[in-house]
Amino acid sequence: MLSEFWAFLQIGFRHIVAIDAADHVLFLLALAAIYQRRDWRGALWVISAFTVGHSVTLALAVTGLLVLPINIIEFLIPVTIIATGIENLVLRERAASGTTGKHRPVFAAIFGLVHGAGFADYLQNLFVDRIALPLLAFNVGIELGQIVVLVFAAVLFSSVDRLLRALPSVTIRKVNPFQIRLVTVSALVTVVATGWAWERMPR
Repeated sequence: MLSEFWAFLQIGFRHIVAIDAADHVLFLLALAAIYQRRDWRGALWVISAFTVGHSVTLALAVTGLLVLPINIIEFLIPVTIIATGIENLVLRERAASGTTGKHRPVFAAIFGLVHGAGFADYLQNLFVDRIALPLLAFNVGIELGQIVVLVFAAVLFSSVDRLLRALPSVTIRKVNPFQIRLVTVSALVTVVATGWAWERMPR
């Protein structure tokens, strides 16, 4: 039982940090981009809400209670990234003052429902005998992988903020370095996700 738990935990962890999961990682980066170092608790709460969301649809899908066309799900995943990137741009001024709104975890949970359906297409082939233990282990692995991505994002974003703050042009113009970084990251993820959405658009 312990070996089975460990095996599925590793599958969950690798599923997040693998190159094949670039869309999920990009979504996490989009979620985290709006937070500053002082807001790490809020970021962790949002990521956990995302986990709850994808756990629900994953459980429903692997038990056969929910059946969704994979081509629709693969299209909706980059749409969630686009929506998050656009929201970041809309909230950039509020985010600079440390206010992102209480709705953020709700959105993360809703978008997690979409990503969970994407996970299920792969995992349905693995849950043969028992479901509860592998599902729990996989979700623990996903959460650990997300924390790793979040820590990486926090270090990266904090470093970029410090570098921007040290630039003379930013200091002279009194531009908020956080907003520069937020707009840049959000615009980039939105452009990339738009390309994915176009490629995956059901035809």
